[in-house]
Amino acid sequence: MKAFKAYDIRGEYGKDLNKESVYRIGYFLPQILPMKKILVGRDVRLSSDEMFKALADGLSDAGINVVDAGLTTTPMVYWGTGKYNFDASVMITASHNPQNHNGLKISARNVLPVGYDNGLKKLESLVESGQKITKKKKATILKMDIKPDYLNFLNRYKKDYSGLKLAIDFSNGMASLFQKDLFGEDYFPVNEQADGTFPGHEPNPLEPENQEQIKKAVKEHQADLGIIFDGDADRVMFIDEKGRFISPDLIIALFAHFFLKDTRQKERVVHDIRTSKAVGEYLAKFNAEVTIWRVGRAYGATKLREVNGIYGGELAGHYYFRDFYYSDSGLLAALIMLNIISEFKKQGKTVSELINNISSYANTGEINFRISRKQEAMDTVVDHFKKQEKPAAYYDFDGYRLEFSNWWFNIRPSNTEPYLRFLAEARSQTLLDEKTKQTFDLLKPFTE
Repeated sequence: MKAFKAYDIRGEYGKDLNKESVYRIGYFLPQILPMKKILVGRDVRLSSDEMFKALADGLSDAGINVVDAGLTTTPMVYWGTGKYNFDASVMITASHNPQNHNGLKISARNVLPVGYDNGLKKLESLVESGQKITKKKKATILKMDIKPDYLNFLNRYKKDYSGLKLAIDFSNGMASLFQKDLFGEDYFPVNEQADGTFPGHEPNPLEPENQEQIKKAVKEHQADLGIIFDGDADRVMFIDEKGRFISPDLIIALFAHFFLKDTRQKERVVHDIRTSKAVGEYLAKFNAEVTIWRVGRAYGATKLREVNGIYGGELAGHYYFRDFYYSDSGLLAALIMLNIISEFKKQGKTVSELINNISSYANTGEINFRISRKQEAMDTVVDHFKKQEKPAAYYDFDGYRLEFSNWWFNIRPSNTEPYLRFLAEARSQTLLDEKTKQTFDLLKPFTE
């Protein structure tokens, strides 16, 4: 099925998945994850209620007791899975995708991510098979409100932010469930009502056009910080006081001021293969060891658990925390960010000054090339630059990352689309432009 991706199940509802396929997903899910009881939450998309009924019916017909958490954020379901020791969980959401999309994020016991490599491939095979449905004695479907307990957990990280002027874009998504509880009344709201049609903008804060409203609000209200969540609140991104988007990987470095400033213990931090070299250099000041790993929650959260890292993050705005079952939470990341900038504001330092202190690199951002012959194209680029200069560091998972004395690049294939993604960083804009042009010339014969 087209909807089965590397990290989750997601696609256009009614085309890539429908209530019949979602029913079969529910029915066959216990065959890949041993379970007796499962937690299920959902976002506010117009198809989420129908998907919940189909999924719950499938699970129930397979003899599995379903606990309905109702409308939730994705991190809320992760937390509930670990807190209440569920055998598994499913969050019904398409995260940052357009309104006519929907999907399923599946976790095993102990909030272990289930991706294509460790369960979804087998599930896809079972769903697509002609295997007959044999209904067992119908199990229970019970409601459970986990919001109060989850809010109590988040409040442990909440401090006095009365000295900050904030603008917050909830993207008409699930972060709005907690807007007043966590941020009170003293901020400038944008798209604060949960609405499955996403009238303000698509719930993907990485796209520049979706940042325009929060940037405008920051400048109009002279806010210290802008915050923008995605649709299911597992990601968050930030705008500085000048109305400029902050590259999410640099926030990984900034979080050291919360997690590492008062510890002498050597801690490990995980970041993805696209993350700025400046992050590792900054974290070294805090005696942290950095682990570079693959893109995506199925990999990032698993690696953080494996190395027992204190926290981790990705260029896409996911931030993972050891004290959050090694999972990601946009709201928790936002609270941590507010703790940090609140302290620095008392010292007279702005957000832009903090970010400028982390990185002086010139960066291309991630560039997409439509290419089908991905491996051949990657090998051409890698071989070219290896001949020019011996890499100081070389990583060959999730594509390739080659680091040289004054610059580095990552080139990797999309898991789901005919795209090759390229990102580079250099000590000067001139050097970056030179290396980027060389790469473009090398890839031109492969582009479609």
